[in-house]
Formats: sequence, structure tokens, C-alpha cells
Amino acid sequence: MPTIAETNTSKDLNAVEAKIDNDSLNVINTLDTEIIASVQTQLAPVYEQYPLLTKTIWGIPFANLGAAILLFMLILLLRKAFTRIVLVLLQNFAKNSNTYYDDRVISALKEPVRFAFIVVALHVFFLLIYKETDFIVNILDTLIIYTLFWAILSVTEALRGLIYKATAQFNKDLSKEMGNFILTILKILIGGIGLGAMLKVWGVNVTALVASLGLGGLAFALAAKDTASNLFGSFALLADKSIRIGEWVKIGSVEGVVEDVGMRTTKIRSFQKSLITVPNQVVANTPIENFSRRGIRRIKMTIGLTYGTTSEQITQIIADIKSMLQNHEGIAQDESLMVNFNDFGDSSLNIFIYTFAHTANWAKYLDIREDIHLKIMKIVEENGSSFAFPSQSVYVESLPKEEKGSALSV
Repeated sequence: MPTIAETNTSKDLNAVEAKIDNDSLNVINTLDTEIIASVQTQLAPVYEQYPLLTKTIWGIPFANLGAAILLFMLILLLRKAFTRIVLVLLQNFAKNSNTYYDDRVISALKEPVRFAFIVVALHVFFLLIYKETDFIVNILDTLIIYTLFWAILSVTEALRGLIYKATAQFNKDLSKEMGNFILTILKILIGGIGLGAMLKVWGVNVTALVASLGLGGLAFALAAKDTASNLFGSFALLADKSIRIGEWVKIGSVEGVVEDVGMRTTKIRSFQKSLITVPNQVVANTPIENFSRRGIRRIKMTIGLTYGTTSEQITQIIADIKSMLQNHEGIAQDESLMVNFNDFGDSSLNIFIYTFAHTANWAKYLDIREDIHLKIMKIVEENGSSFAFPSQSVYVESLPKEEKGSALSV
């Protein structure tokens, strides 16, 4: 049971806290009151000289309405001048610095600052026409908070390269993926704080709102089951380092180049240039064929020579092809290299060629393969042989004899 003295002390502390909160909240209102008093002092002689301006429209004196419009236009002119002079000067100074992050920050803040001038102009306008109702004040305060967090988000995006540089200290290969993941988390946190601040302006108890979400936690967990699976799938991809942005991969039936590894999905650009979005839980639980990490590409072919080719010619052709491949700069010499007379085909003598191109790039691989084909053709021609094509030979042992005196009857 608290004593009377403790009770009085508690009341005094509450009173002090309430006074501090009220003083903090009334700072802007005090400034507004001073602005109104100053403007009205300046308008008093105008009212005396031109009594017509004391008349009202919708309850607003003509002089106040005119002053509000003039100040609104003046602030918009200042906005234009600030954009064309101050921001340009700041950008010119930033260009002379040793880092480009200040350039990006100034460019990112350009639009939020321009919008801030409009918010100030609206605030002054409604202040002078005495129409700052609670609803309008809430809207203006919401716009101020929106502009502030818009600026914070823009600066965060402008520092993307700095975040990549920081994540590269932990893992250079996955710096972009980890950086994108961290940026997404930061943006969600900043957006959540901004939304909470705007809700508080409208009298919403954010703490109670968050606490009430716990009542529907089970339903939310069930509804967000797939989202949680995708989130943990993204963690698994980052930990396993199985894919990176820019790599050519095949995941199930999806094949293409990885464009983005997000918190929920992985975006793959197919070779038909369509964008395929795959949930991360599918990517994490499906075998991934990563073509970009193989380093080499296989060359496998069978060439068919005509049956008129002699055994000496085939032996020499095989030796020449093997020698050509062993001395070719585009062939991986430390990998398997086989050239063998494979079998007797239906219409050709088949030579089997199996080797690897020393590149993973598709365009370079095609160039190497083309060069090998041309050199094989030259080797076959120089050895007096030729390539076979599907054909059939029909042997006729005898033709039917014509019978004398036979006639064709119809």
C-alpha cells in the first residue's frame, strides 16, 4: 500500500511529464501563433485603408486570403530557386570530392526537399485563412512525416554501393545478394517506423495495435507459412552460395540468367527474354544446375566417313584429328580427350570425338566448336576421304525377260 507522500510524489512526476509533453507539442503551435500575430499586424493598416478587404468569403477575410495565396506562390518560387541554385551548387561541390556517395545523397534528397516546400506552403496557406482544423493539421503532420521518411529511404538507397562494400568484407562473391537482403530489411524497418508515426498522428495506439496482432498470431502464422518458407529459403541460398546474380542456372524446368535473389523470390531471365519468378523455397529444395561454374564445356560428336575410306586413311585421319585437338588453344588439355573409330554405321564409318572446350562462355564455345569443325573437314579432305550421308544401295541380280508377241492389254 503506497503512502500519501509516495502518491503525491507520483502525481507530481506525472504532472511534470505531462507538462514536458505539452510544451514539446506546443512548440509548433506557438510558432504558428506568432506568425499569425505578425501577419495580422501587417494587415491591420490594409484593413483600415481598404475596408472592402474586411469582407469575408466562406468566413475568410479577403486580405487574409490574398496574403495566403501570395505567400503560397512565394514559397513555390523559393522552391524553384532552391532547386536551381542551392542544389546545383551543392552538386558542383560534391563533384570535386573524392567519393561519389555525396553526389548520390544530394540527388536522392532533391525530390523530398522539393516536396517539403509544398508541405510548408500548404501549412502557411491554411494557417493564414484560419482553416487549420484538426483534420487538416493531421493531414499536414502526416505529410511532414511522409517527407521525412521518404528522405531517409532515398538516402538509404543512395548508399547501396556503401552497403555492398561493407558486405564484401564478409563474402566478396555474395556481396550484392547480401547487400540487397540487408537493404530490403532496412527499408521494411524504416517504412514500418514511418507508418507507425503516421498512425500515431491520427490517434491510433500503435503499441496496442501491435499487441492485438498477437491474438490472431496463429491465423497469421498459417497464412504466412509460405512466406516464412520462402524467407528461410533465401537464408539457405545465401548460406550455401549455390547461385549468384548473373549466373546461368537451370532449376527444374526453368533455365536462364539470375537477375535477383530477393527475400521471397528469385528472378531468372530466360533466353527467350521472359522474366521467371521462382519462390525461394522451390529454389532451395530443387536440384540446381549451375552452368556458369563448370569452367569448361563438353564437345561431343560423331563424324561419318564413306565406306570407300581405307583403313590407312581412317588411321591417319584419327591421328591428325587427335593431334589438332592436342595443340588447339581452345581445348582443355587436362580433361578427357578421345578420338576413336567407333563403329560401322548403316551408311558410314563412324569416328567418335570427345573433348572439352576451355571456356564456359557460350559465344566463345561456339567459336571454338566452329573452328574445330572446319579443321576436321580440312583433315578429311587432305586424306582423300569424304563425309558420308544417309544412302541405300539397291542391287538387281536380273531383270525379267520380255516375252515375244506379248501385247499390252487394257
